[in-house]
Amino acid sequence: MPKDKQTQLITAGRKQKWTKGVVNPPVQRASTIVFETVADKRHATINRGNKELFYGRRGTHTHFAFQDAMAEIEGGAGCALYPCGTAAVTNAILSFVETGDHILMVDTCYEPTRDFCDKIMKKMGVDTTYYDPVIGKDIESLIQPNTKVLFLESPGSITMEVQDVPTLAKIAHKHDIIVMLDNTWAAGVLFNPFEHGVDISIQAATKYIIGHSDVMLGTAVASEKYWEQLREQSYLMGQCVSPDDVYLGLRGLRTLDVRLRQHAENSLKVANWLQSRPEVDHVRHPALDTCLGHEFFKRDFNGGNGLFSFVLKNSVPQATTALLDGMTHFKMGYSWGGFESLILANEPNSFKTLRRVANPNFNGTLVRLHIGLENVDDLIDDLEQGLERYTASIQNQ
Repeated sequence: MPKDKQTQLITAGRKQKWTKGVVNPPVQRASTIVFETVADKRHATINRGNKELFYGRRGTHTHFAFQDAMAEIEGGAGCALYPCGTAAVTNAILSFVETGDHILMVDTCYEPTRDFCDKIMKKMGVDTTYYDPVIGKDIESLIQPNTKVLFLESPGSITMEVQDVPTLAKIAHKHDIIVMLDNTWAAGVLFNPFEHGVDISIQAATKYIIGHSDVMLGTAVASEKYWEQLREQSYLMGQCVSPDDVYLGLRGLRTLDVRLRQHAENSLKVANWLQSRPEVDHVRHPALDTCLGHEFFKRDFNGGNGLFSFVLKNSVPQATTALLDGMTHFKMGYSWGGFESLILANEPNSFKTLRRVANPNFNGTLVRLHIGLENVDDLIDDLEQGLERYTASIQNQ
C-alpha cells in the first residue's frame, strides 16, 4: 500500500479483478445476476457481503472498486454507498440507534442533519442533545446512560469551528459510544478519521470527490468493529447507487489531490485579502487563527480546501443583496466542492433562531465562500466590486 496520499488516490480501487486490464474500472450495470450452477449461486449467497456479484443492489464491480478505494483512502474496513450525503448521515445513524436511545449532535451540523434529528429521530423516540463544537472534555457531562452516538462535524457547517476530535472520541469510547464524523470538508484526505478515534467517517462525495457539481453521492467508511452492522443495516434500508455515478466518483478521486491543493492556495489568498478589507469584521478560515479551533486544525489536518466564511461588520440585508446580485464569477448555490466559485449569505438572526447552544458571538452578516479554480485575481476583483456595492448601498440609505 502506498504511503503517499497523492499516489494512493491514483492507485486505490484499481485491482486487476475490477479493471480487467484497463486503466479505469468499467461501468458495470446490473440488477439480476445469473448463475450457471447451484454451487455458484450458493457461493454468491454466502459471500454477498464481501464484494461477490449477487444482486444489483449489493453492487457490481464498479461499486466494489470505489468501495475498495474509499476504505483504503480513509483507513477503514469497508465503505457503504448512498445516493447523497444526507442519506449517508441519516442511514449511518439509523443503523445504530433504536427507540429509547440518545444521541449527541454537534450544534454546528449540516442543516438537513439537524432536521433529521428534530423531525425523524424525535418521531422514532430517539432524543438528541446539541452540544457546542468547542466543548472539549466537558462533553462527558452531557453523556447519558442511553447515549449511543456522538456525532461530529469538523469544521462546522457555515461557521467553520474545528473540533478537538481525539479528545471527544476518547471520552465517547470510555462510555462505549459510537463516534461518527461528517468528514466532507476534509474529503477523506485532509483529516485521517480513524487515526483520531472516529468509528464511522461520512462524506457527501457530491462535493470534492465528484468535484464537478453534477452527481449526488454519499459514503460512510466504518472501522472493523462497526462495518458489518453498517453494511447490512444500510442494505436492509434499500440503499444503493448508480454505477455511472460511482464511476464518476472513481474518476474524481484521481484528480482530488491536485484540485484540493489549488482550491486551498486560492482560498488562502482570498481569505488574507479579505482580512485587510474595512467592511470585514473577521475571517473564519480554519487555517487562520481567527477561526475557532484553529489550533486543532494545525495539529490534526494536513491541508485546506476552498470553503470558508467571513463576517461583515454590519447586518444590512439591502446592502448584502447589492453585494450578491452583481457578482460575475461567484454564483449563489446550495453546495460546494466543484470547480466553480460560490457565495451565500446568512444574517446573524438566522443562527440565533436555529442553533441551541452555539449561537455565534457576532452581529454582522456571515458570507460563506467556496473558492473555485478560476484565476484568483479575477475572484478578488469580483469580491472587491461586490464590497464596493455593499458600502455604497449602506451610504445611500
